[in-house]
Amino acid sequence: MNSEPDTPVLIIGATGFAGRALAKRLRDQGRPVRAMVRPSSDTTALKAMGAELVEGDITDAAAVGRAVAGSSTVYNFASPFRSATPTLEYFRKVNRDGALHVAEAVQKHGVARYVHCSTIGVHGHVQEIPCTETSPFNPGDDYQDTKLEAELALQEMIEGGLPAVIMRPASMYGPGDTRMLKMFRMVKKGSWFTVGDGSAWFHPAYIDDLTAGFQLCGEHADALGQVFIMAGPEPIHLRDLVKRVAESMDAPYPTRRVPLGPMLMAARACEAICKPFGIEPPLYERRVRFFTNDRNFDDGKARRVLGYEPKTPLPEGLKRTADWYAANGYLN
Repeated sequence: MNSEPDTPVLIIGATGFAGRALAKRLRDQGRPVRAMVRPSSDTTALKAMGAELVEGDITDAAAVGRAVAGSSTVYNFASPFRSATPTLEYFRKVNRDGALHVAEAVQKHGVARYVHCSTIGVHGHVQEIPCTETSPFNPGDDYQDTKLEAELALQEMIEGGLPAVIMRPASMYGPGDTRMLKMFRMVKKGSWFTVGDGSAWFHPAYIDDLTAGFQLCGEHADALGQVFIMAGPEPIHLRDLVKRVAESMDAPYPTRRVPLGPMLMAARACEAICKPFGIEPPLYERRVRFFTNDRNFDDGKARRVLGYEPKTPLPEGLKRTADWYAANGYLN
């Protein structure tokens, strides 16, 4: 197997938030990094850190095989996470079929380890609080359904000898990402409103903590064959999260609320109208479910087995994120 320290670590999805952060962490440690990127991707940051670039798409098994060959460890972060417009077929091609392309290439080329980044979304609106790796699955949309399909297929391959680890990260945030930008910007401008009463649980995880966790999954001897949830130091109710976000920018705490029912109806209508035309709807159900789905997780297994230790307190992480948004002109 390829496990020598000078053998490159392959990151698929390296232009995304998590993949790029892991690439930087490994390069800062002097590790060789290979990144599989699509031709249309912005590779400026990867080039600057000295990563080896290999063009390809995870839906192309041959391209995946070429990228995997000669790698020591493979991390898969590829995902059409942010868009509401992909069809179920496309989600399945990327999330499930793509994951299997990687697994097959790992086996074919004798790669030491495959770290598959799944999602806590396989648990959806959690049925147990806190939710653990063995809690019931409850996916709530095509993205989560196909991520679960990938996990189940990989679990079968792991039982057959695939050297893999499955990681379910909590909601990532931090400098370099914009998935929480809308909340920060609206809170800053005083236009934020909470849908419902804000009592749903949310469990953020700062990117530096998660990238340390990703690396543990890729290197710790006891990780092989396991599934791990990795989260931040503590869950928080959404109404309190909004308050912390306001405090990170010295902004007033927004107290406006709107009822859930009409927002769900509007979201479903937007999707029904926009999706047939391939238009990104301005509002969709998954976004509304942000306000209703409980996400509260127990990452005790990762702490016990791997020594995972999220160190970034939420106020500190939010302040760093707000400062990065401000420095880059995102809050104007």
